[in-house]
Amino acid sequence: MEKRILGLDPGLAILGFGVIDCQKTETEIPAHPSVPPMSESIELIDFGVIQTSAKTEMGLRLSTIYEDLHTIVKQYKPDVVAIEKLFFYRMSNTIAIAQARGVVMLVLAQHQIPVIEFTPAQIKQALTGYGNADKDEVQEAVAGELNLEDIPKPDDAADALAVALTAWFVEVRG
Repeated sequence: MEKRILGLDPGLAILGFGVIDCQKTETEIPAHPSVPPMSESIELIDFGVIQTSAKTEMGLRLSTIYEDLHTIVKQYKPDVVAIEKLFFYRMSNTIAIAQARGVVMLVLAQHQIPVIEFTPAQIKQALTGYGNADKDEVQEAVAGELNLEDIPKPDDAADALAVALTAWFVEVRG
């Protein structure tokens, strides 16, 4: 089984994305007579951000997200998209980010790509084994899982990769 997963960390000013290819294959050496032998690999394809300026009118910012995400989806052709659920403390940010997230969900629906959503605690649990892990622990886990010497930058891109990895660990590979 091979899957391309696009992870998204939604935001209005900065929307992080990360693309990974994951593969699970049968091996010749049985792990246990009752369990089919399996091997898996995870390959980093790309990561980055879609940025919009706070000085730009809201409609244009949402349009930028719409167009850039269409480009990313067309370029990488993901089998599934994983996205972080909204989680905020300040109401003023929540509305703007919800608008950006709505645009993201529209683009994904237009491409008919299945979407999996995770809370921040689910992502932390999947990557570190601890639902209250701090951001540094999660980012170190991302670098470790992808065999990277450095943590991906900016943080929003590393967060998107964390969401993609969570989809593989929790939902896709089974």
